[in-house]
Formats: sequence, structure tokens, C-alpha cells
Amino acid sequence: MENFETRIDLSGINQTTEALKHEIGKYIVGQQQTIDLLLMALLADGHVLLEGVPGVAKTLMTKLLAKTIDAHFKRIQFTPDLMPSDVTGTMIYNSKINEFEFKRGPLFANIVLTDEINRAPAKTQAALFEAMEERQITVDGVTHILDSPFMVLATQNPIEQEGTYRLPEAQLDRFLFKIEVSYPNLEEEKQILKTFHQNKNTVDFSTVKSFLNANTIASLRQTVKQVHVEENLMSYIAQIVHETRNHSSILLGASPRASLAIMNASKACATLRGRDFISPDDIKFVTPHILKHRITLTPEKEMEGVLVTEVISQILEKIDVPR
Repeated sequence: MENFETRIDLSGINQTTEALKHEIGKYIVGQQQTIDLLLMALLADGHVLLEGVPGVAKTLMTKLLAKTIDAHFKRIQFTPDLMPSDVTGTMIYNSKINEFEFKRGPLFANIVLTDEINRAPAKTQAALFEAMEERQITVDGVTHILDSPFMVLATQNPIEQEGTYRLPEAQLDRFLFKIEVSYPNLEEEKQILKTFHQNKNTVDFSTVKSFLNANTIASLRQTVKQVHVEENLMSYIAQIVHETRNHSSILLGASPRASLAIMNASKACATLRGRDFISPDDIKFVTPHILKHRITLTPEKEMEGVLVTEVISQILEKIDVPR
């Protein structure tokens, strides 16, 4: 059998990610799984949709992640009157040179936080399509390449629906993960109160240390791409996604983009767990976060109150795990 222990040196990645998680942990109590998923998305070059009620630290987590990376960060507050040009940029007339010049919008950054993304109309959300998939923006027929890394972190409130717009399926498909940020447990809530009392209810972002830059992220991503995937595990991934297109409870199944997302995210998951090969456990861990926003249940199942996560669990239980 091939010796997996010596194929790829992961010590650098493990030391960096552990230091990064420790730094974020100084300001965030709990939410370890969410932080792990954010790091996996960063390593897999994917975007993330964070869903949770107000006050569970969605915005704080994304800002802290950006601060631990020496990169350009922009925050966009999505509102009903936000126009596509407010996001991508627009042509402005320069009277000094008698020409129109392109003024870059906030999407021209390394990490972009789009707060309450479902509050903007569809045409503004659609302005993200090209940027998220192709890492470029086209305005007035001119294409502008975005700097690497480029990562969109979007937040939305699942409860308040007044004044919100459903995200288009094509846009949802461009998010690697949909992460549901939950309430803290009782002990974590006590620790939050204690921490903020000691820090006078403030977070000093100037004290947050940076551990990564554009070059190191590119290097880490190249390492993650080299993580080994057995052919039977590729078949396992394909079976999972294929089943979403044939399940009686599902109206709209996942696309091949979901298969690629599961494989790439599993590589990042294995890396964070100190392995240079993926296992079925890696696949089963990332799959719900990848599929939950990509499949649509039949109207009958929605009326019955069936949850998407329940159907995904049924699919994972049905398919034999490779040995």
C-alpha cells in the first residue's frame, strides 16, 4: 500500500491554520465548526453563505478572518436600493483628461463581506455572478481581472423575510458552503458575557495578528490540490450527487459543480485534519454544507415540513461507504 505519511508535508499548513484559529478564538467563543468550514473554503478557493439570526457573530467572524489575512477587505451592506454599479464600479467622466475612467467598486478586494445579501434585488445580486465564478468583472465591454485571492462571504437572516429577495439558484450554486450559524450553548453564552465584560464590550481589530498573505494562500491552495483522492471515493461522490437527481423528495438536484465542490472541500478538510488523502468521513462532513443550498424539495415535502438536511442524511445513509 502507498505510504501516505510522507507524500506531502502538511506541517506548515497545520501550524498556520492552528495559529489562525487560536487568534480568532480570542474574540469568538465557540463556533469551532463554522471557523473550520471558513478555513476549508479559503483553502478550496470557495465562497461562503452564512445564515443565522442577528447577533450570532456572523459579521464578526468574517471580519476577524479577513484581519488574520494580510489582504484587502471590503464590506458591502446590501439594501433594496443598491444598484449593480454600486457593487462592480462605474464609468465616471474625468474633465481633466476629457475621458471616461473606470471607478472600481467594492468587489475589487480580496475578501468581500456582503452583509444581508438577500436584501438587494436580483439584478444587484446577479452582479456577483461573473465575479464569483470567473474572478473577473466586465463593465461597458471591458473585462477587469480580480486580484487573487478573491472570496465572497455573504450573510443572511433566515427568519426575517419582509423586504428580502430569494437568491437566484444560479447564485446559490456559486457558494461552496452554506453554513448555518447556531446559537451558543449555555456555557459559551456565559463565556461571551465574561469576555466582553473584561474587554469593555469592544473588539480592537488593530490587535488581531495576520498569518497569511496572497502568496502564502496561493501556495497552500496548490498543496491542497495535491491531496490524494482514490477512484472509489470519486465514485462515491458521484453517487451522492447523482442520487439527488433521482430522489423522490427532491424537485431540483445538484449539478456537476456540486461534485467538484465536494471533492475540493474534502481535500481541504483532509488537510486541516493532517492527512494528504481524503476519507469517506471528510466527504460525509462537507456534503451537507455543500448540498443544502443546491437542492430543492418537492412542494409536497415542503408542506409536510421535511428538511433538506433530513433528505441529505437519507442519501448518505443509503449509499454504501467505500472501504
